[in-house]
Formats: sequence, C-alpha cells, structure tokens
Amino acid sequence: MRADTARRLTLLVRHNMVLRLRDPGHLVSYLVMPMVLMLVFSPLYQAALPGGGRAQAVIGMLVMFSVLSLSVVGTALLTERTWRTWNRLRASPASGVEMLVGKALPVFALLVLQQGLLLLFGSQVVGMPVTGTFALVLLAVCVWSFALLAIGVALAGFVRSHGELAAVSDVGALAVSALGGALAPISMMPAWAQALAPLSPGYWAVAMLGAAVSGDTGTVLRTALVLALVGVAAGALACFRIGRGIGDLRG
Repeated sequence: MRADTARRLTLLVRHNMVLRLRDPGHLVSYLVMPMVLMLVFSPLYQAALPGGGRAQAVIGMLVMFSVLSLSVVGTALLTERTWRTWNRLRASPASGVEMLVGKALPVFALLVLQQGLLLLFGSQVVGMPVTGTFALVLLAVCVWSFALLAIGVALAGFVRSHGELAAVSDVGALAVSALGGALAPISMMPAWAQALAPLSPGYWAVAMLGAAVSGDTGTVLRTALVLALVGVAAGALACFRIGRGIGDLRG
C-alpha cells in the first residue's frame, strides 16, 4: 500500500512539475519585479529608517510578491478544472489528499526557490545584513511558503474562473501586504491599520522573516507557529472542499 502511494505521488509530482516549468512566466515576473523595486526603494527606506531600511525594502517586496504568487498556486488546481481533467484524476486510484500533495509539492519548491533567490539578491546586491543562521532563514521561508500554498489551494476550491482568481489574488495581495507592513513599517501606519495588522498573514510573515535574518530565534518560532496554524486550517478547508465535489464546479 505504501509503495503504491509513493508511486502515485511520484507520478503526480513529476507531471505537475512539468506543467509548472512549461509556463514559468508568472514566477519569473514575480522574481524580477521585486528585485527592481528593491533597488528603487532601498534608498528611500534607508532615509526613512536608518537602522533597517534595507531589510524593510527586501522583506517587504518579498512578502508582497510572494502573496501575489497565490495566483500561481491557485492556477495549478484551477487549470485542471477548466481543462475538464480534474474528474479524470478523481476517477484514478489516487486519493484527494494525494492529488493535492502532488499539485502542491512542485509549487512549494518553486515558492521556496523564489524567496531564497530574493533573499540572496537582497543580501548580496541590496546590502541587507543577515546575521541569522541558514537553518533559521530556511525554516521561515518554508513556513511562509506552506501557508501561501495552503491558502492558494483553498482559494482555488471556491473561485470559478481564472479571472475571478486573478481579481481575488491581486486585491487580497495588496490588502495583506499593506496591512502586514510590507509597504511601510507598522509603526508608521494609521492607528486603525495597526489594530487590523495582526489579522493579516503578511504581518506575521514580515515579522518572521525579519527576525530570521536578524537571528531572533524566539520571534521566528512564535510567528512560525501562527502561520503554520493558518496553513493547516487552509489546508483542511481545501481537503474538505475537494471532498465535497470541487470537480463539479464549472471553471
């Protein structure tokens, strides 16, 4: 039984990795655009925040464009519905969880790669100081990627078209990023925005990644726990939605 599960997962992961690599446009743009904006906004942030301007520029752009990648995550599942191939997958021996994992792992790897490259660019080109260990930074990147992945898959279970997914992802990304402190530090935001900030996953992501690059292990673990719970809740919702017949929805 375990051998059959491993074989099915391997085939699903390989198939979905091929699909993602054949259409890398969104991920490439979400890699290049934040690099450009890091270089453009870094001097501005340094002038406003002498002690942490570079970190704000790098982490803020990373969080905003990784949230925009929700559209890539959702597309991985929504495409199967619009191609009318989801029901074929459901008729296969693979379970709903196996299909989700097969879809999720390639996108998870690409999200981790995207964030890793942006942090590398931020430290080597923009000049963001990194005093945290590699393991701590990797933990933060993986937890944030997991939360994004789960939210994106859950989102794809409810929208009915690529246009609807793009609209929800773009508006949601702007709201999550702005309230989370990706565009400006929380302390510089209006009082009402500061009060709402903890409701945004971006708030916890900015705090976690900032703590990771500065080596604050305690803050990383606390914020990672919050984002992990968000990811588990979104993942459970996605599994429930698929179990209720997502394949019957029209794209």
